[in-house]
Amino acid sequence: MTGYASSKDDQLRRLRRIEGQVRGLQRMIEADTYCIDVLTQVSAATRALQSVAIGLLEEHMAHCMVQAAKVGGAEADAKVKEASEAIARLVRS
Repeated sequence: MTGYASSKDDQLRRLRRIEGQVRGLQRMIEADTYCIDVLTQVSAATRALQSVAIGLLEEHMAHCMVQAAKVGGAEADAKVKEASEAIARLVRS
């Protein structure tokens, strides 16, 4: 079971909204919309994706990492390393 299982419908709803934003960006480019207006929408879509990523990370920590911590040992160490790497990727993006 994934950590986000309880919020799967919410996550999918948010991703579909983001998908709509990206399609809107395509239409803006096709319509030769003013650059700054397009960039504003790109920023909004980026923030929405970051919000999804943070939510997934929180759920991973609350579910997967907690379960691994109960087991302890190498599994817990691996989950901490995995989460650290995911956080580093989010910070770099």
